[in-house]
Formats: sequence, structure tokens, C-alpha cells
Amino acid sequence: MIMKNNRIEKVLLGAVGMIIILILIFFLQPANIDPAAYTPLKPLELSGVLASNSLLQKAELLAVGRINGPEEVAVDRQGRIYGGTQDGKIMRLLPDGQLEIFAETNGRPLGIQFDQNENLIVCDAYKGLLSINPQGESRVLTTSADGVPFKFTDALDISSNGIIYFTDASSKYGQKEYLYDLLESKPYGRFLSYDPATGKSKVLLDTLYFANGVALSKHEDFVLINETYRYRIIRYWLKGPKAGTDEIFIDNLPGFPDNISSNHNGVFWLALFTVRNAAADKLHPFPFLKAQLSKLPKALWPKPKPYGLVLALNEQGKVIKSLHDPDGKHLKEITSAREHDGYLYLGSLHNDRIGKYKLDWN
Repeated sequence: MIMKNNRIEKVLLGAVGMIIILILIFFLQPANIDPAAYTPLKPLELSGVLASNSLLQKAELLAVGRINGPEEVAVDRQGRIYGGTQDGKIMRLLPDGQLEIFAETNGRPLGIQFDQNENLIVCDAYKGLLSINPQGESRVLTTSADGVPFKFTDALDISSNGIIYFTDASSKYGQKEYLYDLLESKPYGRFLSYDPATGKSKVLLDTLYFANGVALSKHEDFVLINETYRYRIIRYWLKGPKAGTDEIFIDNLPGFPDNISSNHNGVFWLALFTVRNAAADKLHPFPFLKAQLSKLPKALWPKPKPYGLVLALNEQGKVIKSLHDPDGKHLKEITSAREHDGYLYLGSLHNDRIGKYKLDWN
């Protein structure tokens, strides 16, 4: 009996010793990130104009199960709907419901928008800023600025004189590593312009915290840029006495702002990927813990809540309407919202559908 107990003790000691060794190995291995401390503002309650509702559940669903992650949606003059997919295609949905391949970038198309010549301008996370003509033929416009290659070309808007304003979300992390950028909490993003007449790119702002959506104001006197991982939007002045300067347009948003678009009549539509994550907010002030988390499989990281959320903002930075799908079963992970002919077209980074919501301001 004593010998049996001794054997059990040896086995237990060996197991404890192995666990200690594994823990030491885990903590001694280098982290995937070099995180900074960041203390987010306390989230606003979803009340008043932000109060939860089920309006997005009324949206019509297009191409369900037939399109793979249409991150941003654009509509051409013929009413055909376009979306870039996870496998590097630009899909086109015809009015009769038929879905066809319009073009292939062999990258990851994100922001898309038509210019005045009906060329589809594309921010491809891997390929840079592209132009695709009406025949589906693609050419590269630019892949770097100030000698720094784009790592994560993300979102855009186009001015009436043809200038393309766009973002490079992160100069360090690519599209598959965007969660590392979230944990690291350092400003690797840039906001840029591209002039088709000269073929030149210009950096307008740098040190942005995941530079994402871009939208010009009604009179194109300023442009908005989303800082996804700071829950805020920056305003960059293009005209007037403040030209060339920037300021916070709206702060402490209730979720992660992704793309933003203008209806060119004083309203911005802001798509939020999901609502704020309490676990992530509590983790941000502790770089050591974030470094350790980066070593774990992403399946063990805090999960985003399935939630659909779109906000309407006026040009003074005030939320004037909110659209929700609280359980995310109809629409979730919304990454773009674009107004066209009385409807709001909604894209998603991971979902298999496009939303079409009839606008009603009552």
C-alpha cells in the first residue's frame, strides 16, 4: 500500500512538474505583438437615439448563401450591385437576382466605389489601390506612399474632381492579422490621397489607430476617417481656415466603426462591425496580459457579439438615427452601409449576404 502511494505521489509530482515546465515555456516564448497600454472611455448606454431596436430585421436579404463576405457594396447606374469577396473576386448581382463574377483581383477587395467614368476603384488589402474598367479589366494605381508600401489598403471615397481619398489601415499587420493590431494598440494607420491626373499618392495623416472608413462631406470641405480601435471618427479639413488640420468628429462610439459613407445631402452612414466588447476593454490597460493572449490560438480570444448596427450621423457629429439587429441572426458584422435610391445597402466582412433596407425617417 505504501509503495502504491509512493508511485501515485511520483506520478502527481511528475505531472505538476510538467505543467510548471509548460507554463514556463509559454511565458518565455516571445509574444506575437508589442502591446501598449490603453484605457478606453466607459461605453455609452444604448439609450435614447442609440436604444436597441429591430429595424435591420426588416431588411431584404440578397444573394443569401451565394456571396462570401461582401465587405463593401457599390451600385452602378444600371442598379447592379457589386461586392468584393474573401476569395478575391468582385461579384455583381443583377436586378433579376443572377450573380456573376465581374472581376478578380486575386487579393482581398475591401472598399469599392465607382468614379465618374464608371471605373470601379478598389482598395485591395493585398494589392493596393486598383481601378477596374466597365469590362472588368484591372490595373494598379498605387501600392505605396513616401517609400512605405501599403500593408492593408482598406477604404475610400472619391471627390467630384476625381481625387481618391483612402486609408492604409496598418503599416505593420495585414488583413489576416487585424486582431493583432487591435491588441497592440499602436497607431500604424495612414490616411492618403491619390491624384489620377498625376499618378501621385500623398500621406495626409499618419499615426492613426487602424485607419478605416472614409467619407467626404456634402460640400467636400472635410473628410471623415474612422479609427476603428479607438471607437472614434476623425475629421480632416480640406478647405477653409482649418485646411490641412484634423480633429475628433465623434468619440466613444458604441461599437467598432468600420466603413462610413455619405449620402451627399448631409448624412453619413456608419457601419459598426459589432458592439463594444467588455472583455477587450478591460484587457487594454494591461500590455503584459495582451502579450500573453497573442500567443494563444485566436479561438480562445474574446469573441465579438453577433450584432447588426448602423448609425446615421449629421455633419455636426451627432447621431440622428440607429438601426439594430440585436441577435445578429438576420444581419451581423456589418462593415458598410451605402444609400442608393431610397435604400441602404449593407455589406459584411464575413457574412454570406447583402442587406437592402428601405429608408424611413419616421
